[in-house]
Amino acid sequence: MRAAVVTGPGAVRIEDVPRPEPGPGQVRIRLEGSGVCASNLTPWEGPEWMSFPTDPGALGHEGWGVVDALGEGVGHWTEGDRVAALSGHAYAEYDLADASALVRIPDELANTPFPGEPFGCAMNIFRRSDIAAGHTVAVIGVGFLGAILVRLASSAGARVIAISRRAESLGLARTMGAAQTIPMDDHWRIIERVKQLTGGRMCERVIEAVGKQWPLDLAAELTAEGGRLVIAGYHQDGPRQVNMQLWNWRGFDVANAHERDPAVALQGMREAVEAVRSGLVDPSLLVTHRFRLDQLGAALDATRDRPGNFVKAVVVP
Repeated sequence: MRAAVVTGPGAVRIEDVPRPEPGPGQVRIRLEGSGVCASNLTPWEGPEWMSFPTDPGALGHEGWGVVDALGEGVGHWTEGDRVAALSGHAYAEYDLADASALVRIPDELANTPFPGEPFGCAMNIFRRSDIAAGHTVAVIGVGFLGAILVRLASSAGARVIAISRRAESLGLARTMGAAQTIPMDDHWRIIERVKQLTGGRMCERVIEAVGKQWPLDLAAELTAEGGRLVIAGYHQDGPRQVNMQLWNWRGFDVANAHERDPAVALQGMREAVEAVRSGLVDPSLLVTHRFRLDQLGAALDATRDRPGNFVKAVVVP
């Protein structure tokens, strides 16, 4: 099979490698595609802790496709089932996953790209946010996760204020149901605008979905006394500092909404299937760029640079 190997910072090649064989309790998936995750960007830059070359297909963890081989003892799945998987080498034509780490994609979504892991991540962040009708919710960063969270929060009856850097992202937020949008340009101007919109109360829920220091600082400033600050951004590029004086004074809860339990991740993926099947979430608004496997480098660069209407890239074999 063909698989991508990252050979160094910003460098990738496609190699012909043996097709993996499923072991006991595993299935092999003939991949239809994999989403490109922003968490790949730091390894792509080549930090000191990163080792090159990567294993074939490594970094790809948002794969979906069709079961094409079963390992010993697998009885719940059959060849031909269309699934999304928790796996780790999905920048390839085939990948292996534990039979317990799959979610079925129904027939009515047969032509829909379905990077299940990040869809499920959005559902779990929403659950951890504890958003209810009548809440004012600020979403900081309207990328893939942020856009879904705007949709889920507005559908729950919350008033959503979306804050993002690009005009295209703010337009997407309005499409997803945001009541107000604010360009993410000036720290104090944003705070004053939210004060105006909320009568000085600020927001019962704030979701930080960028993963950088400034948006984290801004998120705390926008969180109301007794509210909840939800950290959905992936802060992997270094330590962060927080204004603990403000956090204490406001008395808000802080939810680090990254799930590590595979069972919880899979439940979120199942909920995402239903959200897409019901029409609550429309993947066509979110999966905006498609690349061939041999264009993985360009897909990663686009994920970093976010040109035009970019929301999420997928790589297809």
